[in-house]
Amino acid sequence: MPKDQLQQLIALREQGRANQDQGLLADVRARLLELLNEDPNDAQVNYQTAIAHDNSGLGKEAIPYYERALQLGLSGNDLERCLLGLGSTYRYWGQYEKSIATLRRGVQEFPDNRALRVFLAMALYNGQQYKESVELLITNLMESTTDEKLLYFKRGILAYTEDLDETAE
Repeated sequence: MPKDQLQQLIALREQGRANQDQGLLADVRARLLELLNEDPNDAQVNYQTAIAHDNSGLGKEAIPYYERALQLGLSGNDLERCLLGLGSTYRYWGQYEKSIATLRRGVQEFPDNRALRVFLAMALYNGQQYKESVELLITNLMESTTDEKLLYFKRGILAYTEDLDETAE
């Protein structure tokens, strides 16, 4: 498959996503599925097919393509985005354990990606792991904020975050 053909489809998918153009997204999905029929073992095409489905509101249908892309050894920035996409899609469809495992992998492999941490916190919340969810959100906030009032209390907030259930006796 010519790389420029895939790049053209990615650009069209992005255009369709940005404009919420369901007709364009449907066309891109169909063309990606044709490419996938030609080479079902192409990690990139599986990944792009997953995103095209997700961008179209077809997250449940996107899952097998995300999973296949991972199985085929997707790497780099695409792996980072794939783990986020798959993890958030699992969460949306109520597959919380799979979501948490996928997003934990993402956070482990891409520790600087704050979006992965926020999606993990949401999945943890859905999985009724409230304490870890809140700890992760507060830590993420405190590591990224420029708000002077929060920064003034940063040390105390982070100290309390280590044990949210602790009280004075």
